[in-house]
Amino acid sequence: MASVPHYLLLVLVFLDSHAAQPSCLPGCACSEESFGRTLKCVSISLGEIPRNLPEEFKQVRIENSPVFELPRGFFINMRTLEYLWLNFNNVTVIHLGALEHLSELKELRLEGNKLRSVPWTAFRATPLLRVLDLKHNRIDALPELALQFLVNLTYLDLSSNRLTVVSKNVFLNWPAYQKYQQSGHEAEVLSSMVLALHDNPWLCDCRLRGLVQFIKSISLPVILVNPYLMCRGPLFKAGQLLHETELSVCRKPQISTPSANVSVQVGQNVTLRCLAQASPSPTIAWTYPLSTWREFDVLTSFTAEDATLSELVIPAAHLVDRGNYTCMASNSIGVSTVVISLGVQPAQALLAPHSLFSPSESSTYVDLRVVKQTVHGILLEWFAAADTPEKWFTLYIASDEAFRKKVVHVGPGINTYTVDDLLPGTKYEVCLSLGGQPPRQGRCVVFVTGRDDGGLEGRERLLHTTVILCAVLLAVPVGAYAWAAQAPCSCRAWGPRWCLRLRRRKAPRCPLTAPELRNDPYRDHTAVCEDGLEPGGAEREGDEQRAGEGDDHRGGLVWTSSP
Repeated sequence: MASVPHYLLLVLVFLDSHAAQPSCLPGCACSEESFGRTLKCVSISLGEIPRNLPEEFKQVRIENSPVFELPRGFFINMRTLEYLWLNFNNVTVIHLGALEHLSELKELRLEGNKLRSVPWTAFRATPLLRVLDLKHNRIDALPELALQFLVNLTYLDLSSNRLTVVSKNVFLNWPAYQKYQQSGHEAEVLSSMVLALHDNPWLCDCRLRGLVQFIKSISLPVILVNPYLMCRGPLFKAGQLLHETELSVCRKPQISTPSANVSVQVGQNVTLRCLAQASPSPTIAWTYPLSTWREFDVLTSFTAEDATLSELVIPAAHLVDRGNYTCMASNSIGVSTVVISLGVQPAQALLAPHSLFSPSESSTYVDLRVVKQTVHGILLEWFAAADTPEKWFTLYIASDEAFRKKVVHVGPGINTYTVDDLLPGTKYEVCLSLGGQPPRQGRCVVFVTGRDDGGLEGRERLLHTTVILCAVLLAVPVGAYAWAAQAPCSCRAWGPRWCLRLRRRKAPRCPLTAPELRNDPYRDHTAVCEDGLEPGGAEREGDEQRAGEGDDHRGGLVWTSSP
């Protein structure tokens, strides 16, 4: 009978010991392993790592969960944690103090997350860390002192990331490697140093020369998991093995051009070329006076391993294109430039017998664009180059809803105009011409407003603009103008057909192209037909006024003729 109380005592001790064990997190599993208590949470909806986890856990595994960050202070109660596995989550950020209080941590595994960078100085708090697994992330750079605080690290996996260029100094500063080197290779090797760098998009140029030398020199106890690192670029080295490729020394670009002075006639196509020899391959950019308004195609090709050819293609050169064109090549070592002077000569061909252009107009260039969208409308800006220093412009504004076009006469010195009070769900067309020239000879923009959502924000959001080319030049050589006229053009609604269509509906009435001013050189100009009305019986309807908000007056005037 004495054995019965003894048996009951054993049962009570057993139950008491289990009651003392902390409860597990819902959806997770807890177990006792040889090294201590383990928490395992797999495929559960954890938005973040639970706060205040019990201290007795030696291993925490949270995998296949939507954990997106490691914030500071989350492991404050887990000073004895030795193994932290956070594989296949959505971790994108590790805060600088995230590893504080983990002085006993030996393994950190972050495979299959979305890390672009790692706060390497955070490893000050983990002096005992031996294993760091970062494979299958998005890390694209390693600082030279990345490993300096990982004094006991013997396993580093950086495979399947986005590394393109890495300095050999990253690994020369690896404390474990330094210890081995300083011992003169005579000290007893207690453990191997394992390094994984494969399946990265290596860019095999001069910047990887040091890494290649390091890889070729690796021997025990350093083990490269996969020594066959593959070059992803540049194109002429893609597919080559990193340790088999020959890489040149890095050098500043040396740039040249086959011709520093180029001369063409108006309307001719011209291609400017520059050749840059450099390692690594340089970035080439062109600068020229009218780059904001005149955008040309740039073709880039590799003529040799370290030689890059850049070609700037100028179709139908105009007089405004003449000037200096600078080709600039730059890489991580330095910058070099070369200047090409382009001369454009006026065309010698005679104008057609029935041409609307005078000889002086053949050198005129006008470009119109929408530069800003506001709640109430749009801001137009134009650039013009002409022989005459004082240039008057005429804007023709029409819409599907308005019965008449709005004509705006803009004085010299103004190159912007604001079109306000736009109607919702309406197509607008704006054309610009020099002086009293018909609008079909200028450049037009067409834009469509969205439906009115009942608020100003809705109107701004639904305003869409599309630039439609009518004629690039107000007056160009006959061949070039024929090409422009054959291009798709919605501006055909402008011109005499409006007059013929509307003449039957209203009495003719037309504004002057400019107001009557004393000593005004434009007072003898013929009137421009507004809304299809002929000059006879012209009546002035617009008062003298300043340009809208955003206009650059500089002493100029704007006159508006409205219905």
